[in-house]
Amino acid sequence: MAKFYEELTPELQSFIDQQKVFFTATAPVAGRINLSPKGMNTFRCLDAHTVAYLDLTGSGNETAAHLQQDDRMTVMFCSFDHKPLILRLYGRGKVVFPRDEAWSAIAPHFELFPGTRQIVTVQVESAQTSCGYGVPVCDEMRDRDTLYQWAEKKGEDGLREYWQTRNLVSIDGLPTNLLAD
Repeated sequence: MAKFYEELTPELQSFIDQQKVFFTATAPVAGRINLSPKGMNTFRCLDAHTVAYLDLTGSGNETAAHLQQDDRMTVMFCSFDHKPLILRLYGRGKVVFPRDEAWSAIAPHFELFPGTRQIVTVQVESAQTSCGYGVPVCDEMRDRDTLYQWAEKKGEDGLREYWQTRNLVSIDGLPTNLLAD
């Protein structure tokens, strides 16, 4: 049976801390809905109503573009171990770029990796748990180092060039403001 929460209890925060993967969902006013898998120990609970994740360079930058139009966001965690549980966080997302004043307060919560692009914060309005009985058990789940290696090989200049060619607009043509001044 689904259960709703008005805030992230210590138990929910502990569950989040144990997960190796999470999924984010956003949508613009019109256009494609984006659903992205994330991992690599990049998610943090900042308090009972605020979470954030370190957003690393990827093939697109849909979340940043979508949140500028419509800040609704869902984050989902699935337990892939032997105790089934699904947790969804519903809230309002915001992108924090390294050039933003808020960066200096939020960035220390993370280990900044090569390819760090931005941090996404979410003001959690509600959370929902459900059974997760249909989610498979995955005994070996570990981080890949492929993205780290790729970003290190690109270097700062290569990453900036990549952002300019692949991360400044969404697949629907919406601006991400990644390199805006």
